[in-house]
Amino acid sequence: MKSVLFPVVAGMLTILSGAAFADTAVSAVTDLNVRAGPGPQYPVIGVLAAGQSATLNGCIENSKWCTIAEAGGQGWVYSDYVTADFGGSRVVLTQRPHGSSIAVVSPPDDYSTDYTGAIIASDPLNDAFPPPPAEVRTYVDTHRLDPVYLDGEVVTGATLPDTVELREIPDYNYRYVYVNGQPALIDPQTRRVMYVVR
Repeated sequence: MKSVLFPVVAGMLTILSGAAFADTAVSAVTDLNVRAGPGPQYPVIGVLAAGQSATLNGCIENSKWCTIAEAGGQGWVYSDYVTADFGGSRVVLTQRPHGSSIAVVSPPDDYSTDYTGAIIASDPLNDAFPPPPAEVRTYVDTHRLDPVYLDGEVVTGATLPDTVELREIPDYNYRYVYVNGQPALIDPQTRRVMYVVR
């Protein structure tokens, strides 16, 4: 998958976001999918790299999906994995202080919250997981599974619910599953996402 690094964002922020939101910068806490819409069923259109900034346009009321400005228009991110400055402190967007001035945006007509479970958000893994061997990537790619759609976003460190069936990879310690349309390598003991295959 080609990574979208938002190289032109700095010059486009004011144009795309409008003056009211020019100061609402957010940063990704881990490599985070940018989707075409507010939910795991929408295709991934890029990746906001860990530490990379973008401008927040707003969030859907009573939802963790928020839209950000980027060079090609707008994309959607899951707010458990972006931070913003609130009162001089960097805070995860979903844990922002009550009454924070974040714009409410309307979801698209096809917006759905019908999922089979939820990914349990957690802090990103501190130790970088080395990329899997080529034969593991090939196996996962050639043995595709129907994806399971869970509320949340698939990122390293997140935990999958017990209801998600994990599949074995021959001669490899981790299991795999296609979560929200993306293959991920999972530690079978902790059920944590160790690596997202992009």
